[in-house]
Amino acid sequence: MSQLPNPLEHRTADHPILDLFLKRWSPRAMSGETIPDADLMTLFEAARWAPSTYNEQEWRFLYATRDGEHWETFLGLLMEANQAWCKNAAALIVGLSCKTFSRNGKPNPVHTLDCGMAVENLLLQGATMDLVCHAMAGFDRSKARVALNIPDDYDVEVMIAVGRPADTDVLPEDYQEMDQQPSGRKPLSEIVASGPFAF
Repeated sequence: MSQLPNPLEHRTADHPILDLFLKRWSPRAMSGETIPDADLMTLFEAARWAPSTYNEQEWRFLYATRDGEHWETFLGLLMEANQAWCKNAAALIVGLSCKTFSRNGKPNPVHTLDCGMAVENLLLQGATMDLVCHAMAGFDRSKARVALNIPDDYDVEVMIAVGRPADTDVLPEDYQEMDQQPSGRKPLSEIVASGPFAF
């Protein structure tokens, strides 16, 4: 039996930052336990306070809990490889962003960015609550649009699995190694430049 590692024992920042940023990572091992609706609402409350252009708050979140009527629909949106471990989640979330401004109907060029900031708030809040919150691109967006009645003026951005952490042996064997250690990050020299593009 191999427990999920503590990210703070495996990650070191090169410059002073809050431990919260190091603590947030994306394991896959979840226990299958349900979590209280209040915990889910706390995650969404954190997302609610993200910044957005003109305070549009253009993100929307749809969710299903493992004991709810929509669970199989949400689980069925995922690629088979993700279903193999997401089946142990307590909740699955679909994140959307409205592509147009509510105030004038014009295209919003940063709807995806704004949704991303709301998602990061949710993920960081989850880290403070010792929940697994794993964002994914591996799902069928077209299928989600039909199954969840998503209007054309919304983009389907992300799915997020939420659950209580578990030992890695609950995972299919080929996933167990991925949860042995949190991933590192590129050095700032590879992602930050003063002045023009120089990478």
